Amino acid sequence: MAPLPKPELVRSSLQLYRYLLRCCRQLPEESIRQHYRHAVRQSFKVHADEDDPERIQQIIKRAIEDAEWVMNK
Repeated sequence: MAPLPKPELVRSSLQLYRYLLRCCRQLPEESIRQHYRHAVRQSFKVHADEDDPERIQQIIKRAIEDAEWVMNK
């Protein structure tokens, strides 16, 4: 599996969204890609009204860790 695009460059929610969708492209099967793309979109919608910068950074950090876990399984 190819390495993930540079997660240390992710600073905003929009950058996170784009990063996660790019990660989905690397998944092996179309059904798995669709599942995770849907999950990314749903999570983005759920957290769209978040305005606390500290909480946003926590969400970004956790999402990147989760993406790395999914990509390595």
